[in-house]
Amino acid sequence: MPIFEYRGLNAQGRNIKGTIDSDSAKTARAKLKKDGIYVVDLADKTKVAKKVKGTGARSTRRVGVQDLSMMTRQLATLLKANVPLVESLSAVAEQVQNETLSEAISDIKGMVNEGATLHKSIAKYPKIFNKIYISMCEAGETSGTLDVILIRLAEFTEAQAALNSKIRGAMVYPVLMLFISSGLLAVLFTFVIPKVMAIFQSEPSLVLPWYSQAVFAISDFMLAYWYVLLIAIGLVVFIFLAWKRSPGGSVQWDAVSLKFPIFGKLVRTVAVSRFTRTLATLLAGGVPMLGAMGIVRNVVNNEVIARAVDEARDNISEGESIAGPLKKSGQFPPLVIHMINIGEKTGELETMLTQVSDSYDFQVKVEVDSLASLMEPLMIVIMGGVIAVIVFSIMMPMFELLNLGGG
Repeated sequence: MPIFEYRGLNAQGRNIKGTIDSDSAKTARAKLKKDGIYVVDLADKTKVAKKVKGTGARSTRRVGVQDLSMMTRQLATLLKANVPLVESLSAVAEQVQNETLSEAISDIKGMVNEGATLHKSIAKYPKIFNKIYISMCEAGETSGTLDVILIRLAEFTEAQAALNSKIRGAMVYPVLMLFISSGLLAVLFTFVIPKVMAIFQSEPSLVLPWYSQAVFAISDFMLAYWYVLLIAIGLVVFIFLAWKRSPGGSVQWDAVSLKFPIFGKLVRTVAVSRFTRTLATLLAGGVPMLGAMGIVRNVVNNEVIARAVDEARDNISEGESIAGPLKKSGQFPPLVIHMINIGEKTGELETMLTQVSDSYDFQVKVEVDSLASLMEPLMIVIMGGVIAVIVFSIMMPMFELLNLGGG
């Protein structure tokens, strides 16, 4: 059924806009008139969406986590109130403020109305709905608990978004300090130091100490070959990213990142948190273990740990327990293995995984806060040390120059 976007005036004379399902523009106008809305403009969103989809522009537009989570909660609430799925999707499409998501939900509603299942319909939009979302919806439809599954999906999405936001927030200060420090050093080496060098060169009898000569040599190089430096930095970054994206380089980098001092522990903690949280959500949603393990390997964001999950999945398919193969990999902390083992024996694996994920989420927050508090003074000390060396390299020859002038 076509979806029309309208702009009009209500009975109080206020501007109002929204969307409405109708067989034709004429019927849509009649419905709106019946609701007391005088239509100023009416456009068929279905045709616009098809044009956008045909040009490929849709794939470049993103849907925020908050928009997706809110939509999921709204849909779950309507389904829990026994509102039919098609009507629920229609209502949600009108309430969602994100235009891309609204168009997608409207299209999905049309497919469901024609007899398609929800999980197959949302699979047409992989940029919006990931594999976890699709698998959970499939399990919910199969078990008849789609409303419960959607609530869990919303909670899971919000928890993952909060964790990622915490990590990104901790990285803002170091990155900002790095850019400011780089800019300050560039100004010193290209504008300040060359003028000081001209003063020293005016006194032939002045002998510069080795550290001053080193600083001035760096300044000369940056002035003469600044473009070479930029090209070299760009080339190094390009080569590193190309290597990191290659299959072999990705594994090597992920293996090294797990061994970094301080950062390595954080990388592993985040990966374990994502693994346990996602696996608990999928299993609680009714997704089979092998299918859940196949999905969860994509969320750990570390190829070494992902391969350990793949090996565990293969062993589980042969009849082994979950804890045994994970323990053999050596990539999961003993606490995780112990809790999973207890969960398997007691039949409360989802509960144990949730407890582990809660614990590791808290641990990630503590480690991120500690890292952020450590990075601030560390960056200040490093920056202060570099500035001190530059000042010392300038002031010592300056004192010597004053002594020569006084003599």
